[in-house]
Amino acid sequence: MSYKYFDLIVIGAGPGGYVAAIRAAQLGMKVACIDKRDMPGGTCLNIGCIPSKALLHSTHKFAEARDNFYQQGILFDHLRADLSLMMQQKEKVVQGLVQGISYLFKKNKIEFLNGEASLHSSHEVQLTLATGELMILETPKILIATGSIPTPLSGVVIDEQRILSSTGALSLKSVPQSMIIIGGGYIGLEIGSIWRRLGCEITVIEYSDRIVPSMDQEAGTALKKSLEKQGVHFKLATQVKSVESSTENVRTIVSSILDSKDEVLESEVVLISVGRKPFIQGLGLERLGIKTTERGFISVNNHFETNIPGIYAIGDVIGGSMLAHKAEEEGISAVEFMAGQRPQVNYNAIPAVIYTSPEVASVGKTEQELKEAKIPFKVGKFPFQANSRARANNDTEGFLKILAHEKTDEILGVHIVHSEAGTMIAEAVLALEYKASAEDIARICHAHPTTSEALKEAALSVQGHAIHI
Repeated sequence: MSYKYFDLIVIGAGPGGYVAAIRAAQLGMKVACIDKRDMPGGTCLNIGCIPSKALLHSTHKFAEARDNFYQQGILFDHLRADLSLMMQQKEKVVQGLVQGISYLFKKNKIEFLNGEASLHSSHEVQLTLATGELMILETPKILIATGSIPTPLSGVVIDEQRILSSTGALSLKSVPQSMIIIGGGYIGLEIGSIWRRLGCEITVIEYSDRIVPSMDQEAGTALKKSLEKQGVHFKLATQVKSVESSTENVRTIVSSILDSKDEVLESEVVLISVGRKPFIQGLGLERLGIKTTERGFISVNNHFETNIPGIYAIGDVIGGSMLAHKAEEEGISAVEFMAGQRPQVNYNAIPAVIYTSPEVASVGKTEQELKEAKIPFKVGKFPFQANSRARANNDTEGFLKILAHEKTDEILGVHIVHSEAGTMIAEAVLALEYKASAEDIARICHAHPTTSEALKEAALSVQGHAIHI
């Protein structure tokens, strides 16, 4: 057994972990970053966010060429999609980014270790390398950033053949004729969009009476209507009773929550996408007495430190929004706290994006949350149908909505439904971070013609002064 010493050991090399490791190295720490995979990047880069976005991009281009190019005067014959080439492009993107992180580790003198880590003591990590060799790593600081894994559905075994997790659904060798998606959240809708564009019949089953229940209700309704136009079917307020796989198909029995009527659905494959849970197995939290919540999340204080001094945790394992960029901000803040700095994470200014077509992006509060909190607010809306750049691009679906305090005019929330929503939300995040008023945005000059003018118009609309509607 060998021993090594580090100023900080990061367990998990996903977005939260690898970003934290880099920031710690910038602050002068000697850092080791451990991951079970032989390359950094975590779930997000290797089998989650990045692969799905690569396939969303490829299939969006295909659908756009098939359905919309003729309106731009672009005509061609015999258009087809080559799934194997799309998958090769996806892997090329993933490998390029993984290699980029490896380069950043070398640049910052971070030692990447491939193996299984467990907490040996409050200042020691036991590492079982992929070779089977045991190491003890000594350190005054440990950061847990092990992320999350898909939540299983009771009684259902995921075989990645007929019954899929998101990992299997992003690696299919052929386009299935039909897919049932259990769960109407971000992941299910994005993966459903990928395969629907390639001709798969998609049915989404959601226990709630609306998709993505945490989303602004008006935005969610608009997204559902758009996806239905694209051929996605929805069964809302519906409970899954059983999922049985055979050599030919999958038989799913569902029951309506409203009238308790059972229905039998058959499909070639089923995607289980009912959420994610913290991945803490094998870490040895119990051995040290590290506190967790009832749902299994690691409990931390405002500095991301657990009840055991010197042991910290960030990202999906501590709960909150399970978003890569949220984990990154927490990782940077955690190591800056370790270095004696005073960083801050404003959780009210963490954006969320659904990368469907159209995209849906939001930051801050929804109308429903403001009503429940009895906060008086005003609404400013602007449709992209009235935006000149959107009209020129034949890309007018959606709207932009600003929620501002009725008395102070401070922007409380922004919700965008549009193909460029994920990019446009950045200006809204900045507005919330600096507590801008709707009038502040209304008086900022926006380039013309751009889709970002919709934010200015929505801000003008808060006061009833929108120019182009």
